[in-house]
Amino acid sequence: MKLEAGSHTGLVRPINEDAFFISEENGIFGVADGLGGHQAGEIASWLALKTAAETLMAPEVTGDPGERLHLAFAKANQALLNRGRTVASCEGMGTTLTLAWEVGATLYIGHIGDSRAYLYREKALTLLTRDHSVSGELARSGVISQEEAREHPQRHILTRALGQAAGTIEEDVFTVGLREGDYIILCTDGLTSVFSDEEIAMNLETGTLREKIDRLIEGTLERGAPDNVTVIIGFWG
Repeated sequence: MKLEAGSHTGLVRPINEDAFFISEENGIFGVADGLGGHQAGEIASWLALKTAAETLMAPEVTGDPGERLHLAFAKANQALLNRGRTVASCEGMGTTLTLAWEVGATLYIGHIGDSRAYLYREKALTLLTRDHSVSGELARSGVISQEEAREHPQRHILTRALGQAAGTIEEDVFTVGLREGDYIILCTDGLTSVFSDEEIAMNLETGTLREKIDRLIEGTLERGAPDNVTVIIGFWG
């Protein structure tokens, strides 16, 4: 899989609390969004991604890819809790994490929080993940529409994240069968808070991976970029 990424602080936030990771050699890529308003969000996102990716790439870690993803999330969660216990400024830090791993013609995805993974196939965009947020839960239950969820006052309140509890975390792990010509898009909510899925799809229709990413980020900036924005696009072919 060929991978490209881009990230921007945006026009409102003072620092970029998003992080991304790419390893084409290992077929691993992911995004994380440190919880805004919490301690050390930028450290949380970087540490979670680093720990999870290193766990997947560790030669001593073997077994089913799905179980290895579960282990990667557990270790990332523990790394955040450990840092919070030893560094006062990191106490209570948390992050989303959406991590993809290409194994043959199958993509394994682990996900917690409200960053997203999409499949763009034959000019149709499909949301693969579900938002672990108050607005996401309301939309899934039919109380509000997906469009209303983008403007809901509790859209930034997460129902699941890394680093927020010492108990068992509840990440989603699932697979996607890849076909030639598929695109996989991972992004933080800095993109999806200003672009609808239909608008994202329109921006993916033409151009190289780099041009698609630049167009999405530039479009976010044109709309005020109220949050950090990070996008990874992978092409399988």
